Amino acid sequence: MATIYRLARNAFIECIREPIYFLMLASVMVLIGLFPTAALFVFREQLKFVVDSAMAATLVFSLVVVVICSAHTISREMKNGTVLLLMSKPVTRSSFVLAKILGVLASVTVFVLLCNAATLISLLIAKDQFRLEYAPMIVYFSGIAVAAIYGGAVNYFQQKAFTSNTILALVVLIPIMAIVLYLIRMSGFHSPAEIDPEEFIEAKHLIPALLLLFPAAWTMGAIATALATRLELVSNLTVCSVIFVVGLMSKYLVNLWIAPTDAFTEAIALFIRAILPNWQYFWMADAIASRQVIPVSYLMWSLVYVVFYIGFWTFWAITFFSEREIAKDSR
Repeated sequence: MATIYRLARNAFIECIREPIYFLMLASVMVLIGLFPTAALFVFREQLKFVVDSAMAATLVFSLVVVVICSAHTISREMKNGTVLLLMSKPVTRSSFVLAKILGVLASVTVFVLLCNAATLISLLIAKDQFRLEYAPMIVYFSGIAVAAIYGGAVNYFQQKAFTSNTILALVVLIPIMAIVLYLIRMSGFHSPAEIDPEEFIEAKHLIPALLLLFPAAWTMGAIATALATRLELVSNLTVCSVIFVVGLMSKYLVNLWIAPTDAFTEAIALFIRAILPNWQYFWMADAIASRQVIPVSYLMWSLVYVVFYIGFWTFWAITFFSEREIAKDSR
């Protein structure tokens, strides 16, 4: 376990130190912060527009991030021969793969956490279709700037990585800002009856939906890491993109390809739907729009579904890597 922990920790640090990781994170955070400025083109649906756009951006950018992280931590190490050095030590192939999966999942967890905090602040900015709350917007972008300045100062004076220290500062600043700004907004309401659903979304409606983005990103991370044992970056991104698109329409496509007419075809359809990840299980934008409270039991069953799915892809990742000739990749 100690070996897996150390390898997973190193994989996590390696992921967040990658400049492309920080570039993707900064891009999506700025994009989420600017979504309220486009609310002029909707009719009293500014909150729905922001939350739909922010959740979609989080999922798409998370897909790219997990593929890049898995390629850097597995494919690149196999190509440059680093994995040979690890295999010469008391490190089994299964431990190596499991640690890499945990490291990638930890990095995408940080990514989704910051995106969710940015989404909460963005919703506080989009108060009205024709009026923005500029104070939260200034605080939000100032926090991003302060984190970048901190990372630059640590890099200049202590010769430490800019990206990892900036991300550490963001992890501290942005969630705290989101909580404080939310509490300030809530303090303006004396009773729940004063809350206008067209101008404010309560945490009990929003937080469970945002939490479901974590298992979705973890599922994509497990798939990308398993495929990284066999595929390079571009091929991995292509296959994962196809899986993502098909998973969005998995139920419709399975019913279209295999029309369940009897018990046998119904069993085949259920089997294919179980293999294909159904991202609709984690997309709760409609529940937010109708102000429905997502039950805790649904969150728990989603977590169980993802644990089994990650276990399924972890098994295949170990199988793929166990049969891979790694020595020839370093030539």
